[in-house]
Amino acid sequence: MTLFETLKDRCRPEWEAYTRHEFVEELGSGTLPLEVFRDYLIQDFHFLVQFARANALAAFKSRTLADITAAHQATGAILAETELHLRLTERWGIPRATLEAAAEKQATVAYTRYVLDCGMVGDLLDLHVALAPCTIGYAEIGAHLQPRLTERGSTGERGRAGHPYGEWIAEYSGAEFTAASRAAIAQLDVLSGGGLTDRRLDELTEVFRTATRLEADFWQQALDSTVGR
Repeated sequence: MTLFETLKDRCRPEWEAYTRHEFVEELGSGTLPLEVFRDYLIQDFHFLVQFARANALAAFKSRTLADITAAHQATGAILAETELHLRLTERWGIPRATLEAAAEKQATVAYTRYVLDCGMVGDLLDLHVALAPCTIGYAEIGAHLQPRLTERGSTGERGRAGHPYGEWIAEYSGAEFTAASRAAIAQLDVLSGGGLTDRRLDELTEVFRTATRLEADFWQQALDSTVGR
């Protein structure tokens, strides 16, 4: 069993609350209000900026060329991911200047700074465990939602073009993001390859559990962004 699978099993209630959150299910069904998705995209832009910083920190904390290379590749994947958000937000009339000027909300700050703090005070494994719910969880969510793209919607259309959030689902269920997720799982095993004591595994479990809870809070922040929901 991989370290990721072990951590997920230890935090199963939190993981299910995150990956099957109401936001995720409404996004998959296409019923998520557009204003909620727009709020999410604006905050996710800031989220990705901070996660790019976290992966840059991973490169700094690395002691081997292989670890530096892995951090560099992960940073590149995040920078590529921002292109999806820039395409979507521009299409819906949100220019980049508006994204950059928008204030970070509380859940955005709480999660991203928690990850950076794990990297600053912990070692490289602490940082990668804190990153895992995002880097690995989004691929799992994408795979869960991908079948929705082939279901017939209310308009009778099938596929990505007939789903309001088809491009988002296709991105996170696609080969590139899936490969990045698998690389993240493998990196956790490399970093923990010498074995973990029970105490160390407990410490990493708490990091993973907290990061997963903060991911769910990030979804909820978007749901709470509209008056009357």
